[in-house]
Amino acid sequence: MIMRIFQVVTHRGKEEEFKKFFYETAIPMMKRTQGLVSVLPGAPRDETPREFSFVMVWEDLDALKDFVGEDYDSPHIDPAEADLVEFRAIRHYELVEI
Repeated sequence: MIMRIFQVVTHRGKEEEFKKFFYETAIPMMKRTQGLVSVLPGAPRDETPREFSFVMVWEDLDALKDFVGEDYDSPHIDPAEADLVEFRAIRHYELVEI
């Protein structure tokens, strides 16, 4: 299984607009995505008020590629969030089952 960590930092002043997108669009979309075993959305804390994240566990690399395409190492975004986000990061790991 593949663990994918996606992080964004919003532009200053865009936190509330992104928060609405995060809760109303991004989370529901991820929850109904085929091939996704688990999704853990992360909202900002007081010390990081512009940071949001998703930790996702995918069945395998093929399932991830079915969702984002062959260029899975790039942080893909929804056009609705493009002007809200200052920084994006994506990382992939092999899930270690314990």
